[in-house]
Amino acid sequence: MIAKLTGKLDSTGEDWVIIDVGGVGYVVFCSGRTLRALPEKGGIVSLHIETHVREDHIHLYGFQEVAERSWFLLLQTVQGVGAKVALAVLSLYGSEELTQIIAAGDKTALTRVTGVGPKVAGRVTAELKDKVAKMDLGPVAFAAEVSTSANPGGKATQAAAGDAVSALVNLGYGRADAFGAVASAARALGPEATVEALITAGLKELAA
Repeated sequence: MIAKLTGKLDSTGEDWVIIDVGGVGYVVFCSGRTLRALPEKGGIVSLHIETHVREDHIHLYGFQEVAERSWFLLLQTVQGVGAKVALAVLSLYGSEELTQIIAAGDKTALTRVTGVGPKVAGRVTAELKDKVAKMDLGPVAFAAEVSTSANPGGKATQAAAGDAVSALVNLGYGRADAFGAVASAARALGPEATVEALITAGLKELAA
C-alpha cells in the first residue's frame, strides 16, 4: 500500500494531480484545498496517500495534511458518504471548520457541499458528533477560527472556550454537547467573550 508520494508535479485537473516519481506518473485524486496548495508545474510535491483497492480499479487519494486524510476516512464511516463526497466536503471546509460544524450540529453548512442532501448532512452530524469530541485536536479547535480570525487576541478566546467546555462537562453534560454549545456561544459572543460568558451562553444553548 502506498502511504506517501514525493515527486515532481506533472499536471493537474479538476480533482486530480499527476506526480512524477522517478519517471513513473501517479494519478492522485485530491480535494480543492490540497490542489490549491500545490506548487507550480515542475515543483516538488509531497502528499499523504490513502489507497483504495477495488475489483475494477486502484485509486490514490492525496492530502496536504494528515488531518485532512483523517477527516477523509472519518467522513466515509457515514452511510451515503463515499470518497467523492468526502473530497467535496474537504474542498469546501478545512479541518477546523469541519470540527466546528460537526460539534455545533450545523446541517445547513454541510448541505452547501455538492452531493450532500439534508438526510446525509443529518447522518454526518449525528454519527460523528461524539467521535469529533474525542479527537485530539487541541483545546476546542473548532473555536479557533472564530477567535483567531477576529483579532490577535484569538488565542485567549481559545483558552476561554476550552475552560468553558471543561466546566460544562464537570456539570454533567456530555463532552460532545458541551463542545457544540460553546462553539455556538463563541460565534455569537465574539473574540472578547470571557469564560463566564461562554458558560452562561452555553448553558442556555443546552437548555434550549
